[in-house]
Amino acid sequence: MHYNCLIVDDEKELAQMTCEYFNLFDVTSIWTDSAKGCEELLAQHTVDILLLDINLQEESGFALCKKIRENSDIPILFISARQSDEDILVALNIGGDDYIKKPFSLNILLAKVRAMLKRVNNIKSNEIQQQDLEDVDVLQKRKILREGHVWLDESTMRVGAYEKEAQLKAKEFKLFSCLFEHRNTIVTKEVLFNTVWGDAFFSDGTLNVHIRKLREKLEENPNEPKLVKTVWGTGYILKIEENK
Repeated sequence: MHYNCLIVDDEKELAQMTCEYFNLFDVTSIWTDSAKGCEELLAQHTVDILLLDINLQEESGFALCKKIRENSDIPILFISARQSDEDILVALNIGGDDYIKKPFSLNILLAKVRAMLKRVNNIKSNEIQQQDLEDVDVLQKRKILREGHVWLDESTMRVGAYEKEAQLKAKEFKLFSCLFEHRNTIVTKEVLFNTVWGDAFFSDGTLNVHIRKLREKLEENPNEPKLVKTVWGTGYILKIEENK
């Protein structure tokens, strides 16, 4: 089943009240009070947005966020009574998209969630339209680009490096294409966000997830990447050696 919002908060009464309030205004929602419950619900259902408390009983919201970011770029809004700038910076740096301090007004929280849902839906709509255009384009052309040991097929979204070959998803292919276009030079995070997503709304966590997927599909050892290299604090570089 699909829900607009999953609320994860160990304050059960608050989580249930928030869930019921959202449902009254047609923001379909479910809730749980634990990290384990969150993982089980995400495995069973699709969700547009995650509202996540930091202070969970058996596992912190920070740890859960990092775990989710390994496989998903779902928008995550932290909700917490912790007020320090350090907590806010940690939340945003590990993949959170926003930070909402408790206590909060339900109508203000609903407005924030609705605004984010609107952006998520607009992005999904643009992706569908773009995919339709790409499908038409595939029928009209087949173009293979090659440099050294790396190649990409624009008509099938297949890429290869060294002895490995992989089928990429649309966003992965756009990311790889951008890195390939600027190969052997540093591509900043801002350029990647604007080129691939067309919006700076997404967090570093979103980009990190897609970079890791590229490495898993193309690197000989994803934990020691030689192809897609990180330039800390700046961006990434697709390192292509000639005559390989």
